[in-house]
Amino acid sequence: MPTPAAFAATAALLGDPARAAMLQALLSGEALTAGELARVAGIGAPAASAHLSRLVEGGLLSVHRQGRHRYHRLASEEVAAAIEMLGGLSLALSPPRRWPHGDAFRAARLCYDHLAGRLGVSLHAALVGRAWIAPAADGWAATPAGEAGLDGLGVDLDAARRARRFACDCMDWSERRPHLAGGLGREIAACCLRRRWLGRLPPESPSDPLARRRLSLTPEGARRLGEALGVSA
Repeated sequence: MPTPAAFAATAALLGDPARAAMLQALLSGEALTAGELARVAGIGAPAASAHLSRLVEGGLLSVHRQGRHRYHRLASEEVAAAIEMLGGLSLALSPPRRWPHGDAFRAARLCYDHLAGRLGVSLHAALVGRAWIAPAADGWAATPAGEAGLDGLGVDLDAARRARRFACDCMDWSERRPHLAGGLGREIAACCLRRRWLGRLPPESPSDPLARRRLSLTPEGARRLGEALGVSA
């Protein structure tokens, strides 16, 4: 367990609205520049630079330098999962109100590098229900039937196995049930985007922190996932 001081320090990093907006935007799994994150947070460049420095020093973000640009991304899957779970907690503790982000965002979205929302939760349930994945020591393992089925869909299982964790649960903050993370979750999302079974929705505004996470299931995606797993959004 962390010390109370360390716990409080991490919580403080998450407690600022501008930093929270930046972290939400980075749940798309993409690396973004300081300028892009400043626009999302609605703050100026100097303030954004100070906030980003704190997030990097606190271990929540990593930085990749390319030429004169610095690209920021979440430091790990664990950071992404923690932010997703905090979203669910904040929603559960809030007074009852209408879902704030639109039904399309609840239907299908990215959580870091894997699928979330109703589609992500339904996909997880279908993989378990059809015995394509089975419990394992560190999460889930693909069964022989699952390997055949996922390979038939075009999911890169070799790439999934190279991830630090092959498959694990990530608690969905809108549905309050798990969706699939880890290498398998990443490769399923990549497959659906590559085959255009999922499309990216346009941003609702230039400063929309959720813009890069918004997805929609295409007719072909609904057909293929429905035939293979009985999944729909």
